[in-house]
This record gives sequence, C-alpha cells and structure tokens, in this order.
Amino acid sequence: MNPKIFLALMVLLMVGGLVVLDQKPVQAGEVGASGYKVLDPIRHGNLTVYPVVSSRSYPTGEFLTLDEGLRSGEVIVTEAGSVQGLIRRHGVPQGRHDGAEVNRLVLVNNSRRPLLLLAGEIVTGGKQDRVIGKDRIVPPESDPVDLNVFCVEPGRWVAASEHFGASGAMYGAAGANGVHGAVTMMAQPSVRAKAMADKNQGEVWAEVKKQQEAMRVQLVPAAPSAAADVGQTSSYARVMENKEVRKQVDEVAKPIEESYHSLIRQLRDRNAVGVVVAVNGRIIWADLFASTDLLEKYWPKLVRSYASEAVVTRAKDYEVTVASAQQFLADMEGRRQIIESEPGIYRHTEVNGDGYKAFALTSLLPKTGFDVHVAKMAD
Repeated sequence: MNPKIFLALMVLLMVGGLVVLDQKPVQAGEVGASGYKVLDPIRHGNLTVYPVVSSRSYPTGEFLTLDEGLRSGEVIVTEAGSVQGLIRRHGVPQGRHDGAEVNRLVLVNNSRRPLLLLAGEIVTGGKQDRVIGKDRIVPPESDPVDLNVFCVEPGRWVAASEHFGASGAMYGAAGANGVHGAVTMMAQPSVRAKAMADKNQGEVWAEVKKQQEAMRVQLVPAAPSAAADVGQTSSYARVMENKEVRKQVDEVAKPIEESYHSLIRQLRDRNAVGVVVAVNGRIIWADLFASTDLLEKYWPKLVRSYASEAVVTRAKDYEVTVASAQQFLADMEGRRQIIESEPGIYRHTEVNGDGYKAFALTSLLPKTGFDVHVAKMAD
C-alpha cells in the first residue's frame, strides 16, 4: 500500500477512536498511578489528607494484619535466639541462647492466612522496641522468619518480656471503628522514612531523638510535667503513649479520622483506597492499598501517625492543591529500581526518583498478582 494512503487511513482510524496507540495497562508490581484519582481534601489544623479512589479493587480478605495476629495469639514475635519450640517442620528443637540482635527479630505466623506486615509498624517488648523496616508478606503456618527491623528505643537492652506485643498508645478496650484491645503503633512519616529509605540504625535513632525533643518542646507551655516525662524516656512508643501527647495527637487526628471514615463508607462503591498527606501545605507522604477493606483496617493508626507529624511540624512551605496531590501520585517512574522477591509469596519494589522514593509490595500468592500496598515519600 502507498505509504501516504496508509498514513491517511491511520489518522482516520485514530480520530474515529478505532485505534489506540501505546496504551499499556499498569502491570502488577509496577509502581504506577494509573487509575488513581485524588479527591477534595479533608483538613484540620495544619494536617491535610486527600482521599484517593481507584478504578480497581482487589480481594484482600485472606490477608491477616499484624494487629489481628497479635491479638489472636496466632502471630509470635520474639528476639533472635529465643525461638525454642517454634520450629514447625524440622523436628529438632533449637536450644535457647541469648542471640538477640538490634536489627533482627524472629516472627512465626501460626495462622492459616498470609500475614501482611507494613514498614513503620512498631512492636513493643523484648530487649528494645522495634520498627519494621520493610513491607512483606509471611506465608501461612510459617517457620520462623527473620524480620528486618530497627530499634526505636536506644536506651534499653534488658528484656521487658519474652515476646513482643502491641502498644497501648492507640486504643483502650474498645477503640475507634470497634477495634478491641491495643494495636501496634505506626511510626510517624519522618521516622518511617529513615527505616524504609535510609535503612540505617543511626539515622533512625537520630530521627527518634529529634522527634522526641520536638514533642517535649511542644508540651512545655501547657503540660510541663508531661514534657519532663517525655524528656526522661528513650522509648518512642512510650512518648506516644504519654497522656498529654495522645491528647494533642487526638485533637488533630480524630476529626480527620471520623470524617474520612464516614467518607470511606460513602465512597466504598468508588474504591477509596488511600490518601495523599500534606503537613503545613507541603506534601510529605501517600499510602495506597489494594482495597477499601484493607485501608479501613489501617486507617486509625495511619491517621495518628500523620497527626503526630503535624503536631511537631511548624515550618510553612506552600499551599498544596488537588492538582499537585494528583501529580504527586502520577510521578512514579523514577531513575532506579531495587527489587527483592520471595518467589511465590511477594515482590518488594523500591523506586528512586527526583525528590521522592516509592515502595510497592506485590502479592505473588496464588490468585493474586496485585500491589497490596504502595507508599510514597517526598525527600
């Protein structure tokens, strides 16, 4: 066919909507924003969250959260070297010895459901409180699994308990959304970022100390005795459990938590899956999930982590808009990718771009193949 005639036909077909060129779907595990839409913000004080809806939702009911596993006793977290009796298949008990390490914990999932762990979740107890450093999935009925963790309590190396548990910082006997019992705390974004991106224990300790001091200064005018208590502990979790700290965090978090929880119910049919977060007019973070159900499970502690950041952040940057929040999600290609995989279970992808880092956890379990959680941080 004459090239000019062929070109003319192609133009006509494209104009008529019969040919679409280079329209490739986002593959499972690819950190891409296709299908995400940012809605009008919810604001309280200096914290702004932009709800995010998705064109797709995935079945996530089989996943067990760390909170659910700890409350039921089906998930056990302990110091390395304290796994006697936890080996499932090999039949030879491992002797107990003090092989504890700052950056290593051991977890056993006794549930018949796969366990979802998110970077930033804090477990308390053992010889030091720790923060999980990387999203991952632990298969059902697992043998002991080494966890990548960072200490968030530099002043203690004495066993408070044999096993790790949940912090009491979030709820009492019956908390938000009908959650019963204490749940794990989610570290505020600045601390989460040091564990996820820098992967350096010294940087995590420095950020914990910085945020503790900022919280102490924040408390001095209204609650000097609480400020003194905060100044005397090295435990990040204990700071966040302080009554006056919880009061200040709740003043920011509760109105947004309740507003968005109500919005989630309204937007269930539109697949509300996450948020873009801004503090003092500057976008700092985004958390996106594979389903509304999964978002609802994490929302109470996520919003408190964002509020904790807002309480101690004062520097004004610029006014953020829906368009800029949408652009924050759209820019995910990056310059470099680091991929880690456990075949048949999960893939973890880290993307480094200009002014940001993004992380995607993809389930490789049977009948899945989708991103369970995507987090993005501004540098």
